[in-house]
Amino acid sequence: MTAMSTTSASATGAFEFKLPDIGEGVAEGEIVEWHVKPGDVVAEDDPMVEVMTDKATVTIGAPKAGRIGELRFGVGEVAQVGQVIVTIAMDGAPINGAASAPAAETSAAETSAAGDEGPAATAVGDIREGLPGTSYFKNGGGGAAAAKPANERASAARPAEAYFHDKPLATPATRKLARDLGVDLRSVRPTGPSGRTTRDDVKAAAQGGASAPAASAAAALPNAALPPTAVAPPTARARTQDEGPLEERVPFVGLRRKIAQRLQHTKNTAAHFTFVEECNAGELIRLRDKLRPAAQEAGVRLSFLPFIVKATVAALKKHPVLNTALDETTNELVYRRYYDIGIAAATDAGLMVPVLKGADRLSVLETAQEIARLGEGARTGKLAADELSGSTFTITSLGKQGGLFATPVLNHPEVGILGVHQVKRKPVVEGDQIVIGDVMLLSLSFDHRIVDGHVGAAFAYDIIRYLENPALLFLEGL
Repeated sequence: MTAMSTTSASATGAFEFKLPDIGEGVAEGEIVEWHVKPGDVVAEDDPMVEVMTDKATVTIGAPKAGRIGELRFGVGEVAQVGQVIVTIAMDGAPINGAASAPAAETSAAETSAAGDEGPAATAVGDIREGLPGTSYFKNGGGGAAAAKPANERASAARPAEAYFHDKPLATPATRKLARDLGVDLRSVRPTGPSGRTTRDDVKAAAQGGASAPAASAAAALPNAALPPTAVAPPTARARTQDEGPLEERVPFVGLRRKIAQRLQHTKNTAAHFTFVEECNAGELIRLRDKLRPAAQEAGVRLSFLPFIVKATVAALKKHPVLNTALDETTNELVYRRYYDIGIAAATDAGLMVPVLKGADRLSVLETAQEIARLGEGARTGKLAADELSGSTFTITSLGKQGGLFATPVLNHPEVGILGVHQVKRKPVVEGDQIVIGDVMLLSLSFDHRIVDGHVGAAFAYDIIRYLENPALLFLEGL
């Protein structure tokens, strides 16, 4: 599709850019992030807007060179394919009724003298999504004065040598590095494109030791009026402007909102019940340790997860109802005779479920390699849309942070999910003796509309049988 097919000329000479057909039957998209704001000059193909659909998140470039006019949709709003989402002024055409394009280039001093703080638009072009629970403004971003926090406006009066920006622009990986090094991103002068703070900026700040803005000293209490042996009573330290507002509102958009919608739909639709049981992991540990050297020679880190995947597939073959999905539009139960296992992965953007396709046809070593590839792709955002959808059953694990047990939420439209928890050393009974064993708890949630309690329990015990006797997996050719 050409750019011309998604634009049209308005009466004022500006191009109206419409949300294009991204393909795969997508009819709408959520605006996750604007890379431009009204008045910005863009070249053809410059990144303009990030849109999330049910299939993928895509960045759409500018169809033509020009000056950004009106942003028709804000961050978090959903646009239908064919709706105008932004206008672009061409060849000096007026923007939003302005007399001429150069009027948007008024200097900061002239703007300040006139009592205006930028284009009278909302801040959707300036707010960007970062780590969960944070948001930040682009350096030099416009937006309505009311959209700027008070401490950001106050920071403009700081001396030039004391750099401070209340809403630094940085990637999640850079933010994590800053946390690990104890660097306050607000005091790091950015050198990246569009005012973005880079990893090198953070490392330089850590080496220089200037990572946090100077804090105001607490006022000393007048101790002269106290007896010589008296201790001044504690007082609450006054808040400073640098500490920022007590509250902050962050757009609930993008992947985080999509996850919330899917989980809420699952909880509203499926009738959850959870089954929890112990698994003696001693034989599994011994087999994994025995195979580790061979796996390392092949460049693969062998964990317990490949064995758990193979045990789950073996149990699914014995209980095919656990590999079904309810088609509520036709009121049919769909039995899937393929085994695409979702592996829940935690990322900076939120929980993702990469899909291990054809898990029944992979060896333990191949399963380990594919799990590693999918996990890295999820963390770096490099997985294709079809690698994040279409699972028939899901496994979720928090590894060393797995706790005792939990009640995992189904991955709609699946009817079962397996939660794997930390292996712990604890007393176990073997015969008539109490010995120290390696115990792992498994918690499975099922859709009670489809799966009866005794069926779910039988499925769980088959998984446990394979994990407690992992040689059976090889005996059955899995």
